[in-house]
Amino acid sequence: MKKSRNNNQFPTMLIAMSFLFIGFIACSSDSDDSESDEETTGELHTAFAAFDTNNTDIYLEGSNVVIETNGLPNHTTVYWGTGEDLYIEEPGVEITPSIIPNFNADATLRVPQNPELASNSSSTSLGAIGIAVSGAAIFNDQEGNGALSDAAVSLDYTGGHIGPAEYHYHLEPTAWSEDDEELIGILADGFFIYGRKCDSTGGYPSDLDASGGHTSVTQHSTEAEYHYHIENELYLNQYYVIFPGDYQGTPNAIN
Repeated sequence: MKKSRNNNQFPTMLIAMSFLFIGFIACSSDSDDSESDEETTGELHTAFAAFDTNNTDIYLEGSNVVIETNGLPNHTTVYWGTGEDLYIEEPGVEITPSIIPNFNADATLRVPQNPELASNSSSTSLGAIGIAVSGAAIFNDQEGNGALSDAAVSLDYTGGHIGPAEYHYHLEPTAWSEDDEELIGILADGFFIYGRKCDSTGGYPSDLDASGGHTSVTQHSTEAEYHYHIENELYLNQYYVIFPGDYQGTPNAIN
């Protein structure tokens, strides 16, 4: 009788436990979804719409913006190499031995969704300091621990070249911006950088700080926000360096 009574109760107990178990899982799942919603809020800054979607993937991850890029430029250059669709001849360029297809330039940058100015500025380093709207990297005003002037002859018509690895820009990228207010890209501290002019006035900004930055509205914002500009100062009497200054925010790794 005892054995028979246990057999009759077991299915009932199992069903009850199953409901409890299912209910626990449902609550756990709901909680995870809720936490996920809380972690990732808001929308991407409208400036990100200017980035080439064929070369970049940009999305929110918690309170950060993630910019994934294949590191490729979306315009013509001698550095594509013969046989490539975007290859052009540039007779005046002393090209480096490398070409774009020979390198894997994939990179990821995570920046705060709402970047803030740091208490102290910090210097840039060799390598990528930002990602351009084309998908390619932005470098500073140095080349291989030396002055950029030593490598100027290797720069293509839009201020880019390869060395030591990925294709990157040092100068105003005339492939899409020349003496205007076009968006150039985003730097590693999360602040956008624009061309030499400012959309808020239509002219060259006169209130730039030591890093070429100031706070104003842009074509991508209705509220004033800090951003950089390519400074309207000639380099070697013919070029405009994209970013020769220090970060005014806190830089993040691009890797």
